[in-house]
Amino acid sequence: MADAKVSWFYTWSSDRQQIRPPAGVEFVPMIWGAASVTDAQLNTAKQGGKTLLGFNEPDLPGQADMSAGQALDLWPRLQSTGMRLGAPAVASGGDLAGGWLDQFMKGAADRHYKVDFIPLHWYGSDFRADAATAQLRSYLQATYERYKKPIWLTEYALIDFSSGTPRYPTPQQQAAFVTKSAAMLQGLPFIERYAWFTLSADRGGTGLYNGATPNQVGAAYRAAG
Repeated sequence: MADAKVSWFYTWSSDRQQIRPPAGVEFVPMIWGAASVTDAQLNTAKQGGKTLLGFNEPDLPGQADMSAGQALDLWPRLQSTGMRLGAPAVASGGDLAGGWLDQFMKGAADRHYKVDFIPLHWYGSDFRADAATAQLRSYLQATYERYKKPIWLTEYALIDFSSGTPRYPTPQQQAAFVTKSAAMLQGLPFIERYAWFTLSADRGGTGLYNGATPNQVGAAYRAAG
């Protein structure tokens, strides 16, 4: 983490998962799904940080996989922590009228629930750096215009999922996108934070580090710092 110059991290969990970050690196807990809404996990989250991330990709089977109504029914439990609160992070369609996030945000407004910012995920299938950066910017801008709340981009990279099997760009293409996209993100006033997916190359074709050594993509991310 120190080498990558990160200022914060999350683990898709309410606790740090035994990660010991460098001094000054903030941990942000998450309540991952419906089964995570327990007194124990909420207390762990409250003790671990000041900001809480909501459900992870509730619009996808195999992830939190819940309706907007189910999420709204559970939301007062998350709100009761008193922490700064991020909306559920949808896998896609955050900018769409009538989409999962739109249903949730309208329901939250109707019930006078607290939502402080919008976490988003984005994966691009166009491996040209300029085009992918423009597509990402368009998505972020459209989502911001719909909800007028700060945005955290909590997962992003270039991966093409269209065939059912993930397809990755070359390291050169991924690195070029890192450089272009980071500059763009740093210039958008409504983007509070962003996080590349993922840190370790063991997790697939988007990792920044091979063990403790930055690869070509990691070097670009560190330089974009």
